[in-house]
Amino acid sequence: QVQLVESGGGSVQPGGSLRLSCTASGSGFSINVMGWYRRARGPQRELVAIISSGGSTNYAESVKGRFTISRDNAKNTVHLQMDSLKPEDADVYYCIARTTVDDVYWGQGTQVTVSS
Repeated sequence: QVQLVESGGGSVQPGGSLRLSCTASGSGFSINVMGWYRRARGPQRELVAIISSGGSTNYAESVKGRFTISRDNAKNTVHLQMDSLKPEDADVYYCIARTTVDDVYWGQGTQVTVSS
């Protein structure tokens, strides 16, 4: 079983920055992919950015050039640096971790508010 603990959400003005972090804990697991989704307005959560254990990344088109995902494999921690935030980035952001046996775990969600 994997537990994900998120931190770093909050409120910022448009154009500002926030950094989200997520740490996985537990035992007997090896994580392949970590990343972030957000709740969005559709029926499913929307991918924001993911990163593999090898460092390969994938970003939503809407955040490319503004968000940067990074990872510390030794600490099972993933970070999302969010710059030039826009009001449409406001949402609940969820950390995700997928293990090497394809089990998927979600964090509890952290609120990001972008408003003047």
